[in-house]
Amino acid sequence: MTTGFRLLLATFPLLLSTFLPAQDLRIPAGKSRLDVDVLGKELELYCYKPANYAGSRLIVVMHGVNRNADEYRDHACEMADRFEAMVVAPKFDTMRFPSIKYNRGGILTEDKQAVPEKDWTYQYIPALVDSIRKRESNAKLKFWIIGHSAGGQFVARMSAFLDIGAERMVASNPGSHLFPTRELPFGYGFGELPESLSDDQRIRSYLAAPLTIYLGTEDDHPDEYFDDSAEAMLQGDGRFQRGKRCFELAQQLAKSKGWPFNWRIVEAEGVGHDHKAMFNHPQCESALFGQVEN
Repeated sequence: MTTGFRLLLATFPLLLSTFLPAQDLRIPAGKSRLDVDVLGKELELYCYKPANYAGSRLIVVMHGVNRNADEYRDHACEMADRFEAMVVAPKFDTMRFPSIKYNRGGILTEDKQAVPEKDWTYQYIPALVDSIRKRESNAKLKFWIIGHSAGGQFVARMSAFLDIGAERMVASNPGSHLFPTRELPFGYGFGELPESLSDDQRIRSYLAAPLTIYLGTEDDHPDEYFDDSAEAMLQGDGRFQRGKRCFELAQQLAKSKGWPFNWRIVEAEGVGHDHKAMFNHPQCESALFGQVEN
């Protein structure tokens, strides 16, 4: 083989790449499913980009206890069209993300030892958003996050421990709440946590977070997945009652301490424990953006 021929073979891939179009990594229009690497783990990502997408809004949707991210994406399409937003629903499977790592964010081990902040499940959200921004070549893409039921628990508790950079975090019909008190154990309050995760500064930051508690007015009674533990029952007899009580206590505490309070509470009249109905309700716009659809 002559030297010239060897040189031609060596440069052929470079020459070929010159004439082939670069691979488009953007999320395609319509529905799609991607396998994305986030912090060294592969996550299934269910996406929807509406035809009227303007590139200005991203909504991250967090599934409930059934881990049905595909259905959550499907049921968020109408919301995406209405708000001209791209929706992405990551799947956190039960094998790698059991309840302690999903509903409760993985900040404690089973024996209640503190987990390093870099290993919290909450860290996957800003990392995922950063990945999407790179795919879309839009470093300034603003994002919102909404979770329902177990996903609502994830979002609400995350707001207390990590600033993910979201415009607003919406906890829709969580089964239990993180009350701003050290009188209840973690999950229900800040008790049994290390001081760095439960001192006054932590609770102050929690009350200053851009959190919306979004409640269906008919989600006011037990059902198949209802948390009826003693700690949860102290919060109220239904999810609606628990959300109202959490907001009231947080508002009272912020006022008494003179702390900033950036929470909102929004009610979806006539809706029970139904994520699709919550997403498609006119008040969802208020929950996410502070506006009510006419």
